[in-house]
Amino acid sequence: MKLSVLLDRARDHVLPVIAGIGDDDLSKPTPCADYDVRALLDHLLHVVVEFQKLAVKQDADFSHTPRYPDWRERYPAETAKLVDAWGQPGADEGIAGNMNMPAQVVGGLALLDLTIHASDLAQATGQKFEPDPEVLTEVTALVGQMGPTALEMNVFAAPVEAPADASPFERLLATTGRDPRWSA
Repeated sequence: MKLSVLLDRARDHVLPVIAGIGDDDLSKPTPCADYDVRALLDHLLHVVVEFQKLAVKQDADFSHTPRYPDWRERYPAETAKLVDAWGQPGADEGIAGNMNMPAQVVGGLALLDLTIHASDLAQATGQKFEPDPEVLTEVTALVGQMGPTALEMNVFAAPVEAPADASPFERLLATTGRDPRWSA
């Protein structure tokens, strides 16, 4: 399935989570120990904005994470731009900007971030989240492909053990170093 279609499906699942976050949720912890909800919202929106640049072979700047006071309005617009950018001819070909990785893999990282961080935000704010099945298949394959390289690049933490009755998505979360049944 085309990357932009998968990103659009991921977008359809992340936007309701974003819309469900209230002001009283912003200081809550998340499964990402370095981020509370507000910081994770900024981080994910920054990823969405910078990965638009990578789709058109421009360099991304992840040296700092800006604060987005208008995050509620920006998420729908910026995720639509992300889908559009990765849907352009050639976006998933060649090398993606200064990441010096195949564009198809870099686009997959955007899909991974949308999916995993949507779950982080949902868990932190008491919402339910289940990714699109096709997105889950693609992200699971990417995580398997990346293996130890992802740990070295700090894409995710060391795997944790999944519960015996874990769903495929919970197993993916455990593979990325998250407690699939985390709660604050």
